[in-house]
Amino acid sequence: MNRVNTVKSITQLHRYLEMPSPLHPLITVIPQSAFQGKVESGNTYAFELYQISLKQGIECTLNYGRSTYDFNDGSMVFIAPGQSAVASDIEIDPNAAGWTIAFHPDLISRSGLGKKMDQYTFFNYESNESLHLSAKEIELATDIAEKIESEYSQTIDRHTQSLLQSNLELLLNYCVRFYDRQFYVRTDINRDYLGRFEELLNNYYLSNKPLEKGMPTVQYCGQELGLSPYYLSDLLKRETGKTALEYIHLFLIERAKSLIVEDNLSITQIACDLGFEYPQHFSKLFKSKTGMSPRTFKSSLKIKH
Repeated sequence: MNRVNTVKSITQLHRYLEMPSPLHPLITVIPQSAFQGKVESGNTYAFELYQISLKQGIECTLNYGRSTYDFNDGSMVFIAPGQSAVASDIEIDPNAAGWTIAFHPDLISRSGLGKKMDQYTFFNYESNESLHLSAKEIELATDIAEKIESEYSQTIDRHTQSLLQSNLELLLNYCVRFYDRQFYVRTDINRDYLGRFEELLNNYYLSNKPLEKGMPTVQYCGQELGLSPYYLSDLLKRETGKTALEYIHLFLIERAKSLIVEDNLSITQIACDLGFEYPQHFSKLFKSKTGMSPRTFKSSLKIKH
């Protein structure tokens, strides 16, 4: 029977794994071997902790969100508080390398890191695009994890929290670099997604969906492509310099210009055809992207002719 295991604190996590009491109440580094026999296939695990996990020597499939993570040698995944995962097909080598850094949001809540966690969008990825690391990257990440463990293993003083925060931020910034490298080496795959994204938008406006559902959302596009909205947006940002929402808006503007050129549709009708509920919202977006209102743009075309 599928059980939901909710983990709300570092202490509770240690108890669940039958480990000694944590040395710090808000953060821990756990070796992968500690999960042997504790993670049951088919069970759901809900966390109120951040987790950064480096998996090595593990054969495991994790159904997370709509998609699947395939853990293999040297892959890293990120889970944010409030997210849950279902584990299946688990084989953990008792001698498996790797680790999991788990930390409570309270550790960073009043820090600079806490204010910028939204920038680390990989915590919101729901796709099977885990971060695959090279041997050198594994060594670097593991070195930081060991520094974090060493820091909280000492007597806690007034410097402890800031040093833990600094090392966490350093690790996350390296992960941003590693993901950039991964996106770069997968350029062909990314361009394929870009082509599919453009085709999706074109087909959307060849159907009745704009009238039925309104404008296409990033959430909708990601779902159709099998990607989370965050992953899709990051992919497009690296390939085009535009986020998914910005790309959709530019697509809408170009389509709007084509419809305006036809000269037989009112601005209200064009807004409706594009999926805008209110014409003024269309006019506002058009002006923000072109510097002129749709009517002014239409008038400028007549002057040129």
